Amino acid sequence: MQAEDRHQAILDTLHERGSLRVTDFAHELRVSPVTIRRDVEALAERGLLTRVHGGAVRAETRGSSVPGEAQVFGLIVPAADYYYPEVIKGAREAAAEHGVRLVLGISQYSPEQERDQVRQMLADGIHGLLITPCSSADAGPWLAELAMPHVLVERRPGDDISGAERVVTDHVYGARLAVRHLADTGHRQIGLMLRDDSPHGALVLEGYRSGLASAGLDAPDPSLFRLPPPAGDAAERERLLGAFTDAVGAGRLDAALIHNDHDAIMLLQRLRSRGIDVPGDLAIVAYDDEVASLADIPLSAIAPPKQAVGAAAVELLVRRLADPGRARHRLAILPELHVRASSV
Repeated sequence: MQAEDRHQAILDTLHERGSLRVTDFAHELRVSPVTIRRDVEALAERGLLTRVHGGAVRAETRGSSVPGEAQVFGLIVPAADYYYPEVIKGAREAAAEHGVRLVLGISQYSPEQERDQVRQMLADGIHGLLITPCSSADAGPWLAELAMPHVLVERRPGDDISGAERVVTDHVYGARLAVRHLADTGHRQIGLMLRDDSPHGALVLEGYRSGLASAGLDAPDPSLFRLPPPAGDAAERERLLGAFTDAVGAGRLDAALIHNDHDAIMLLQRLRSRGIDVPGDLAIVAYDDEVASLADIPLSAIAPPKQAVGAAAVELLVRRLADPGRARHRLAILPELHVRASSV
């Protein structure tokens, strides 16, 4: 059966019955539930029916079809133990305000798990998807194929012409803000230690470089340290930590932006064990502000607006579903600098 025939069958059924369930109707037509769900989405975007959880109703019965059933949004993030708990909290609170049920999936940075969870949520009949893909590089193409309203959270896909809506932190601004703070407090040899597996690393590096330029400063030598994660190349990680500490000891660095908090705290301990004073010999600004305030010398930090990002993503999806024809939006929310003892 062609798409046009299925669409007409759906509209005829709604005219006769007033509502239909995707799974039941798919069985009647002997096609997959995903196929019917995409048909329903296409018809909903044209204003010919109203989608509800698990099915559809006639357009004129909007808001009165399935008593007690709310819209359901899927939220898929890579982890729930660092950075994303606050994003989840913001999304949950915004969803509750709109009467939306939020269903959470954790991909654990596995593209296979991520796609499996998307497929399962679609099969369960969600109305919209909020997703932080494991990788920005390949997020655009496969998500663009979804016949489902979706919003990217803290990701900018490599295919920037996909038209996907998104809500992100302006990490370029955040890194620039950190460098400006360090420059304004008299530091001139400002380095950057960057976790090399960070999805935001390129943006932090861009902000660091533009921050130096706007402050009229040259990058010190050495200036950039790309640190492997703790589970990565241990020998290279140790070499870079040693090189950084030596550069501070030799006076080639007097300040640093360190992404992320965990590495900043670990480095602080190493510096102090070498007799290097913070902030006297080296001022530090961490990036993420998850646990920076808990260091033995509380760390100044750039704090991404995680709760606001989660809330704004829900708001964007709610508005998209209410008005499918509205202009597409891409929101960048500014982080804040929290100044503490490590940079004053």
